Amino acid sequence: MPSLVEIRANLAARITNPVMKSLSKSGIKPDALTFTGLVLNIGAAYVIATGHFLLGGVLILIAGLFDLLDGALARFVKQTRKFGAILDSTIDRISEAAIFCGLLVWYMLQGSTLVVVLIFAVLVGSFLVSYIRARAEGLGLECKVGLFTRAERVIVLAIGLIVNQVVQPDLVVIALWILVVFVYITVVQRLVYLRRISA
Repeated sequence: MPSLVEIRANLAARITNPVMKSLSKSGIKPDALTFTGLVLNIGAAYVIATGHFLLGGVLILIAGLFDLLDGALARFVKQTRKFGAILDSTIDRISEAAIFCGLLVWYMLQGSTLVVVLIFAVLVGSFLVSYIRARAEGLGLECKVGLFTRAERVIVLAIGLIVNQVVQPDLVVIALWILVVFVYITVVQRLVYLRRISA
């Protein structure tokens, strides 16, 4: 039975492979896709901060597609660089922070203190998930395990934002509760896994 990591990799390949030849022939650089995704996420953060959740959710999904394509294109055209990987991870953190800051602005204006605390908790947890992997890799250990990597976080939040304006309950808050639970489960999963393989 394939692992969760293998399932994610296969899904990503199915999404990106059909467009790789076209992208490689276009002359577009992987870094250009990375920065395009960043611009889209900053735009999403702005529209979310102004309460346009539907548009924000759509922009997040489009930006997520660029996030998939940049690494895939770099591998396809054999332009993978260590700095490119560092840049991509850095842009991912900036993008994620921007989105949550957009949510913070909106809910602070609504006076929703509990939701503000919830957003902060999700942001810290998300950064911990990424930090643990980066720290492990710095020590020569691979750590891709866990239920909620960046892809899952993006999908859950985007769905919450998109459906929020269609359904009466505040699905963004529900999405945030899902994120806060599974993000910290992922933190624990990664720590337990690293303890086992480094013992």
